[in-house]
Amino acid sequence: MRLNVYLQKAGAGSRREAERLVADGRVSVNGATALPTTPVEEGDTVLIDGRPVTPETKPLPRLFLLHKPDDVLVTHRDHKNRPTIFDLPSLNPPEWPASNPRIMNVGRLDVNSEGLLVLSSDGPLAQAMMSPEMALSRLYRVRVRGQLKPDEIEAIAQGIAIDGVDYRGAEFVEEYGQNDGRANRWYRCVLTEGKNREIRKLFDHFGCVVNRLVRLQYGPFSLGDMHPGDVREVPAAQVKKLVDFLVKKGAKL
Repeated sequence: MRLNVYLQKAGAGSRREAERLVADGRVSVNGATALPTTPVEEGDTVLIDGRPVTPETKPLPRLFLLHKPDDVLVTHRDHKNRPTIFDLPSLNPPEWPASNPRIMNVGRLDVNSEGLLVLSSDGPLAQAMMSPEMALSRLYRVRVRGQLKPDEIEAIAQGIAIDGVDYRGAEFVEEYGQNDGRANRWYRCVLTEGKNREIRKLFDHFGCVVNRLVRLQYGPFSLGDMHPGDVREVPAAQVKKLVDFLVKKGAKL
């Protein structure tokens, strides 16, 4: 196994971070200072700063829930200096560098979308949660100008191709009695794949325009009573339950 892959599986961080540890001379394999090309075989002893590490010693990943506000980008940096989620005060408390890990977003929400965004300290876990093979459901509440016909809702449920892109079947249900004025209607939409701007493209295909989109749920995690900008850590027991579920479905964690 490649050394950087082994270190990532052992919880040393991303592969790039693992490579930095090796470059700094902090990693040894079987008593010898490791090189980037050093292979790791079964039974080898791998140390970081003199501490043995194996995939079995990898700490449980940490997950955080963020209520993403409207008009905030999901990215670490923006070349136009627009606000991003990582500029939010809730993700920049004074104690954050000491008490919390480097985190990454699990999927994205458009700048003009809001609601639940999951953040992960572990890259493989984030990738597994986003994988179409895992089919984690995402629930959205969406306001649109226009109205879908019953046959259009059925077409979406069966799966549809738009501009050469195949979209997996999704559940779109109109919230009757919740119309926001004559032109606007609310829908609840459930996806299990989440392609780029999928909901907006599906509505647009049938002549409807999305003017508000709120994610309420991602897999087992819900927005609940969180306010825009709020951050909460997922309890370890819930993280463990999710990890076990994904591993049973074939995720390599």
